[in-house]
Amino acid sequence: MTSSWPGSSGRAAMSYSARYQASRANTRNSNGHDTATGETVEKHIGLHKSCSTLDDPYCRAFPPKELCEGERYFCSMWRTVGFLASFTTLLCLAGLVTFIVIMSGGKYKRESGWPFAAAMLTLVSVVEFAAISIVAYLYDNDDQFTIPGWNLDVSFYLSTVGAAICLLNAAGITLSAYLLPPEEGYDFLSDPLDA
Repeated sequence: MTSSWPGSSGRAAMSYSARYQASRANTRNSNGHDTATGETVEKHIGLHKSCSTLDDPYCRAFPPKELCEGERYFCSMWRTVGFLASFTTLLCLAGLVTFIVIMSGGKYKRESGWPFAAAMLTLVSVVEFAAISIVAYLYDNDDQFTIPGWNLDVSFYLSTVGAAICLLNAAGITLSAYLLPPEEGYDFLSDPLDA
């Protein structure tokens, strides 16, 4: 659900937003006729902020307290998505460090380290797909999104593509470990004491 907006946390690829545009020209007055003000209302919901053309200030913390009262599951699920998005960022950084250590460590680390890199990429993908699935579930089932005009924004799709790329990279690393011939270089000598 979102793209970034002024004052966002800078994680546009990991934030979600729902966008609602309603032309007030299509609203009905008490007589059932269309009014002709022609204004556009926009609301973007991110993981931690909500920005609306109707609010002053423009951006506010999200979800608000009134959404969290009672037995509403929305707050718990939305905050879980925020945590998973932040956790995925940390996992990506750990995967990058793992990859750099493996690639710069010589032939032995490259030949024995590929399972760690593939596992990190798979873990990133699984956590990211979990966050995406929760957002899709809320978008399809929560009452606040039943008003026509809401849609998932660019970063929802960027997150989906990113998770798929991580999964494909993990599969590619695993396949290359089994299908490509071993690289030439240093060969371990047999120990004459073991003979």
